[in-house]
Amino acid sequence: MNEKLLVLTTYDIKNTEVIEHLGIVQGSTVRARNFGSDIFANLKNLVGGELVGYTKLLTSTREQAYERMVEDAQSKGADAVLGFRYQTSTVANGAAEILAYGTGVKINKE
Repeated sequence: MNEKLLVLTTYDIKNTEVIEHLGIVQGSTVRARNFGSDIFANLKNLVGGELVGYTKLLTSTREQAYERMVEDAQSKGADAVLGFRYQTSTVANGAAEILAYGTGVKINKE
């Protein structure tokens, strides 16, 4: 799809009419920590500071979940996603799911 999808955390678009609600659109991914990051994280706990390996892992995981949500919205014909949110849950020891979700809508483009 050539047109960029509008993704908002709000539930309305100023001066724009929502003409159809398409329902929930979502994208998720499950990622596990790696052994190397765990070793460095444990060392970092002794001296303090940012756990850069985990930061990078979570950033790429959020991006992938977001991209999958956008693909889901586009496949349903959405022009926008309203009420966009992330949710995180632990699915196993050392593994977490990141879920990106919102409401897919069609808008009046006139």
